[in-house]
Parts: sequence; structure tokens; C-alpha cells
Amino acid sequence: MATLQTTHPRKKVTNVSQGWIPRLSIMDRYLVTQMLTPFLFGVGAFSSVILAIGSLFELIRLITDSGLSVLTALQIFGYQIPGFMVYSFPMSMLLATLLSYSRMSGDGETTALRSCGVSAYRLVLPALVLSLFVTGMTYVFNEAIVPAANWQSRSTLRAALNQENVQFKSQDIFYQQYGEVNQDDGTTKQGLVRSFYARSFNGKEMRGLTVLDFSQGQLQQILAADSAVWIPEQNVWKFSQGTTYLVGSDGNYRSILRFDEQNLRLPRAPLDLAQEQRSAEEMNIADIRRNIDLLKQSGNTKEIRKLEVRLEQKYALPFICVVFAIVGASLGMRPQRTGAAIGFGLSVLIIFGYYLLLFICGALGQVEFLSPIAAAWMPNLIGITAGFIILTRVT
Repeated sequence: MATLQTTHPRKKVTNVSQGWIPRLSIMDRYLVTQMLTPFLFGVGAFSSVILAIGSLFELIRLITDSGLSVLTALQIFGYQIPGFMVYSFPMSMLLATLLSYSRMSGDGETTALRSCGVSAYRLVLPALVLSLFVTGMTYVFNEAIVPAANWQSRSTLRAALNQENVQFKSQDIFYQQYGEVNQDDGTTKQGLVRSFYARSFNGKEMRGLTVLDFSQGQLQQILAADSAVWIPEQNVWKFSQGTTYLVGSDGNYRSILRFDEQNLRLPRAPLDLAQEQRSAEEMNIADIRRNIDLLKQSGNTKEIRKLEVRLEQKYALPFICVVFAIVGASLGMRPQRTGAAIGFGLSVLIIFGYYLLLFICGALGQVEFLSPIAAAWMPNLIGITAGFIILTRVT
């Protein structure tokens, strides 16, 4: 008696999940898993080394020499962790790819995969995708966490050591206002409208002020005052104990007016320029842009150039993760086997060379030998080019 055999249709297995998000293949999951452990190890190892060199030794010295309390030192140390940890992300990406692909190459796994038709470029793809994720994480850290943490670290340290926490420029505040200037023929054009100078600033009051008015195309008025404060409710400057000199077209004074107090509706920009002076490490991209706009009105070209380079580096630095991933994977797939110790040492050597190049390009950008964009992105371009050259030789 014949038995009936029932057949069940096989389900077609695809690498596509519901929606548009692709499902990782077994090979991709395996490669990512292989990289995660050395990546996390690298974050811990590199962060510890950088923290010890850049922070821990100095805090111990402050505890012993300056009487800094251990509790405050731990608080400052906690604030400094994000700033140092963010440097470990690209380093760890290099270590993870170099060790993972080197082990696979030494065990013959990459040879087996390539004999099945998997190209070297396809093998590098998981490392590239993981590096893009780490790049995004680095950018978020740099924008949302590191600037505020660095600022809190400095403020806490100054308060603990009873140092004056200077959050403003205390001397020589110079501001130039540009806008439409009336000409003799009745037309207007862009030019210097007003020049503002204050000898000193204590955080609330400016002293030793001189304001030059060029709104009619030439010097029309000179205001000199002992002090001035900004009145936010009225959006005016309140000048005290001053003199106004009205200047004629021939350059002579037409009249001299002395006053005890006088309110003038001038821009608030001099106050913004004088207030809180943060370093680039304590500012995010929006803060740096705002600072550049203010400095352009003050004419401080050296500081403007420095911030322009740092602004571009804010964009470029997270992509070091991508550069190191390509370089590490390409070096790892070479036939010769690299042990963990050799891989760690090679990673340190590459990192040192890369950051040396980054420092040199940044310095060349600040002295205007390179444009800010070239100064920030040239190390990345050189690194990616080197990585693809190595990868091409591997193929």
C-alpha cells in the first residue's frame, strides 16, 4: 500500500527584513561580532592611558601640592572622561579592524571567503559600516557632551582652588559695526558705521570707553566716557561721566557736550564679545560659529583663523573612525599574521603618525598656508588614499 508523501513548500530565505532595512548576512554578523570585543577593549585601554597622562597625574599633583580634596578631584576627573574618551573611539576602531582581520587572515578565513567569490572590498564593508556608526557616536559626543563637560571641569577646578573664574575678556574690548553708510552724493554703501573701544571690563561694567561715529561717511562724533553698563530691559547702553565731541567736515570740533549719564541705543555686540571666553574644546559647532561672527566685527583676524580651522576640524575629526577602519582592515588582510601585541604596537604607531599630521596641517591652516577646509580634511584624505592603496594591493 503506497503511502502518500506530503511536501511542504520551502520558504525562500532572503537577506531583507521587513521594510527597507537590510538584514545582516551571517558573514557580516560574524565580522561585526569579531570587531566588537577588541573595539570595547580599545576604548577602555586607550581611555585609561590618555586619562592617566592628560588628567590623573595632574590631579594627584593638585591634591598633594594645592590641597585639592579627593572628592573634588574625582568630580573633575568624571567631567574630563568624555573629552578623553572621544579620542579613544577612532583609535579603538583601528585596533579592532587590525586585530580582527589579521586573525582571520592568519587562520585562513579571509582566503576561504575570497575563494568563494567574496572580494576584499566586500570583506571591508562591515568594518566601514561599523565605523560610520562610531563616527556618528563620536560626533554626538563632541557636540552634546564634551563641550559642557570640559567647561564644568574647568569651572569646578577654579572654584576649588579659589581662583577667579574669568568668564569674560577683561581688557581691550574692540568692536567695529559695519552697515549702510551715507555718502556725499546721497547714496549709501557698506562701510564702517561705528567703532567701539573699552579699556577694561569687570563682568558688569566697562570703563575707559571711546565710541567713534562714521554713520555719515566720515567721522561725525566722538564719545568718551568713564564707564558704561548694558541695560537689557531697554536695550541701551548707559554711559556715565562722559563727553561728546561733534566733529565738523573740516575735522575741527563744532561743539563739546559733557554729561553725567546718557542712554544710547547701540548694539549689544561689544558685551557679547567681552563675555565668557571659552576655548574651542568648550564650544560646540554653533558656539564656534557665533564666536567667529563676533570676532569678525572686532577685527581679530588671528583668532578668527584659529576658530575657522577648529570649526572644520569639528566636522572632520569624527571621520577619523572611517579612515582608521579602512587602514586597519586593509593592513589586517595582508597574508602575514599579526599578533595582538604587534597589532597594538602598530596601531599606536599609526595613531601617532596620523595625529602628528593632523597637528602639522592644523598649524599650517592657522598661519594661512592652507585653507581651513584643507587643513582639517587633508589628513583624512591622505589616510583614506593610503588605505585604498593597501587594499588594492591585497586584492
